[in-house]
Amino acid sequence: MKTGDSPRERRIALPTLTLAAQCWGDEQLPPLLALHGWLDNAGSFARLAPRLAASHHVIALDLPGHGHSDHLPEGASYHWPEYVRAVLAAADALELDRFTLLGHSLGAGVASMVAAARPERIERLLLIEGLGLLGDDGTQTLQRFRNALAAEPASKRLRTFTSVEQAISARTLATGLPADQARPIIERAVRAVDGGWQWRSDPRINRLTPMRLAESQIHALLAGIEAPTRLLLAHPATSYLPSGPMQRRAGCVRAIRVTHLAGGHHLQLEHPEAVADWVSDQK
Repeated sequence: MKTGDSPRERRIALPTLTLAAQCWGDEQLPPLLALHGWLDNAGSFARLAPRLAASHHVIALDLPGHGHSDHLPEGASYHWPEYVRAVLAAADALELDRFTLLGHSLGAGVASMVAAARPERIERLLLIEGLGLLGDDGTQTLQRFRNALAAEPASKRLRTFTSVEQAISARTLATGLPADQARPIIERAVRAVDGGWQWRSDPRINRLTPMRLAESQIHALLAGIEAPTRLLLAHPATSYLPSGPMQRRAGCVRAIRVTHLAGGHHLQLEHPEAVADWVSDQK
């Protein structure tokens, strides 16, 4: 990475917690707020954001409990409405009356809901590998509810890695994300401790969600999106984003264009130039 590609760190004070962000580009340029995926952080945009900095002030948030952002208070849960509230509160704190919203994976789901909640504030909605929330077809509803409300296991001691390289290897083994793509995420996801490195993220992020919305409810929410929307999907389709349901969801959004790009789930890290071209294409 060139020196000019290095981001500026920013802290965003909200009423109940402080979020971290990485920023690129002149603050006078049109704002673009970027939201990462589950267990990722602002480093997810480390290769894409510098390519957008000539035309946008890019603000990549660390969502609550991720990266350098604060964890939610005890008793709070990492459910999607809390992420939506945090993003809107961050936009208020940053004085972003109207802005472009970019999301990847979980961040794309959250971005979809932000756009549905406050359509007057979203200039453009750019979604990578996600449209709406994880839904429920009813087959696992009862078991998911029981599992999520079962007694929480005793807190596990955080694993200590001997090096950042070992943490990168662990992420690669767990998810299949190539090491070169995992690096900017993991370098931001760990903190130095005695004897090595540990994850910064809140372990509660891994807890099961007791209830998911039915697909019909997700469709109703997506119908509330008014901004011009672009959806970028990996080809072949990611297993947890099957083509049929994604097409039906896209059909709920009145002004959407769907594009496919050969690659894996983290397209913005794998093909940053192609994704930057996709962002810049406003046809």
